This record gives sequence, C-alpha cells and structure tokens, in this order.
Amino acid sequence: MKNQLFLIGAIALAVQTLSAQDLPQNPEPGKCYVRCKTPDVWKNEDVTVEIAPAYKKIVTHPAVYKTVTESVLVKEAGKRLEIVPAVWEDKVITYKAKEDANKLKVVPASFTSDSETIETKAASARWEMSEKAPDCESSDPNDCRYWCYKPLPASYETIPVTKLTSDASTEKIPVEGFDKTYTRKVMTTPPTVREIEIPAVYKEVTKTVLEKDAWQEEITVPAKYKTVTKEVLVSKGGLTSWKEVECKLVENTPLPINWNLGSATLTAGAKRIIDARLLPILKDGVAVAIESHTDSRGTKESNQSLSERRAQSVVNYLISKGVNPSQLTANGYGESRLTNRCSDGVSCTEREHAANRRTTFRVINQ
Repeated sequence: MKNQLFLIGAIALAVQTLSAQDLPQNPEPGKCYVRCKTPDVWKNEDVTVEIAPAYKKIVTHPAVYKTVTESVLVKEAGKRLEIVPAVWEDKVITYKAKEDANKLKVVPASFTSDSETIETKAASARWEMSEKAPDCESSDPNDCRYWCYKPLPASYETIPVTKLTSDASTEKIPVEGFDKTYTRKVMTTPPTVREIEIPAVYKEVTKTVLEKDAWQEEITVPAKYKTVTKEVLVSKGGLTSWKEVECKLVENTPLPINWNLGSATLTAGAKRIIDARLLPILKDGVAVAIESHTDSRGTKESNQSLSERRAQSVVNYLISKGVNPSQLTANGYGESRLTNRCSDGVSCTEREHAANRRTTFRVINQ
C-alpha cells in the first residue's frame, strides 16, 4: 500500500512540477500506472555478399601404379617311375601231421564153470542071504533062509569142470591222427611299375605396373558468399502511453520455477509457468524486470553467475515466444539478497535454503 501511495504521490508531484509532461489522463486514486513505449519495429533481411571470387586451379596427379603378383615357371613338369612292390599275404596251410591207424586189443578167452558126472563103478549083482524067517522053528541058523541075487547099482562121482565159452581173440581200436598248420607267404599282387607325374614348380613374383600415367585436373573453385542478416527499420517507435496495471505487479512477484541444482536450463514445467504468468502481462506492451537469486551455498562468484544465467534464460525464452526484447530486463543478484538468516556458515534446512533460490518479476516503466 505504501508503494501504491508513493507511486500516486510521485505522479501528482510530476504533474505539478512538469505540467508539460504527458501523464495518465484522469487517473483514478488507488490505481497504478506504468509508462509503455512503443517499440521500434524491425525486420531481418538476409544480404548475400561475395567474399571471395571464383577462380580456376590446376591440380596435378602423379602416375598411379599398382602392384601385381605373377606366377612364373621355374621348373617344368616331369615324370618319375616308381616300382610298386608285390603284395604278399600270409596263408595258413593245414597238413596231416599223423595219419589215422588202429591198435589191437586182446580179448582173452572166456570160460564157464560146469560139472561132469563119472561112473566110478559099474552096476553089478551079488548073492545075499535073507534074514531068518521069524516063524522058523529050526534051530539051525541056516534054516529058514533063502538066497537072493540082488543087483548093485553103479557108482557115480560128480566132478566140477571149466568149459571154454570163447577163445582168445583181438579187437581193432581206431587211433585218430591229427592235423597241424604252417604259414606260407602267398603273393596276391605281383610287382608293377607306375608313372608318377611331377608337377611343374612356379614362383610368385611381384611387379609394379603403370595403371594410370600422371595427369592434370582443372578445378573451378566457386566463389564464396556470406549471408549477413541486417535489421531494417519498418516503423519508428518511441511514442509513450500509460497503462493501468495491477498494483501488485509493480512489486517483485514470485515466479515459482524449480531450477535443477546448479542448472540454468528451463524445464518443461518452468516454461508452462512462464506461459501462464508472464506472457499475458507482456502482451499488453508493458516492460518486465526478471530477477533471480540463489542461496548462500557455493562461492559468491559462482552464485552471481548462476543467478544471471537463470534470469537470462527466462528472457531468452520470452523472446523466442515473440516478446520484444525492449520489454525485458534480466538481473541476477546471486546470494546478496537473502530472505532469511541462511548466510555463509549458518546451518539451515533445505526448505530454508529453497526460500532463497527464487526468481521474481515486476512491471517497470520503459
């Protein structure tokens, strides 16, 4: 609010002291105004300038040789005779080492036991007196007896005898002979003579032959041209006008860009933030100051350079989107404008350091 009142007071003071100066017409209390300058309109034209003329130069080329390898005869082909020896093989011969024969076996005589009865006394007869009859009344012992001529049988004796069953004989028993073997060398292929071709002998020799004689070539060197881009003024600017802006835009407004550590390259997300926050304001023709800051970590020199590069990256991106460079100012302040206590040597959290790594913008007079 103090800044707004100061801006309005400054405008009123300027009206009193410089009545001839062009000021906003009918300004409203509590409103903020900035001076906008109509920019010069330029266009780029390409101009082609000949910086070196065309000319001819002669280039000589030396003779071209090539190395060839040639096969030459150093010994003619011939023949030689070679005796092919006979081919022998071992053949096993079987012969009768002992012929078949017989041997005689004696079969002894065989006997059987028998008996033979011999009459040792021939049959005969003799007179014998009978016994006295029991009813004989004579006392004479010779009485009442009679003589009988009784036969006497023959006497026999049995004698054991041995009888011949079969007489002694011989029996033939075959005796088999046996074979033996011996090895004999047998010629299967007789010796022969064959001719063997002896190939010719060649040798590789290397020769250098002319492939192309020396020759010249005329080369036209084209002229060299350089295209220079020059800016041509289409319309003269310089006219000023006042534009009403939101009073908060004349103060530093955070641009919530998340810079990668040590990098000044805009990410896709950062570009979307710039498109949404800055482009609509710049299309009204106002001028904007881009300011970038770092935390205290690192050297002051490197932080100063990093902040300047980050501010310039935003400016370059806006120019690529068609914003006139005269509307843009880039400033880097490194670690010189910390928002908290996190200076060199002070232990702070990452969140506290992040509060110092910021990029802001504000609307300014042209």
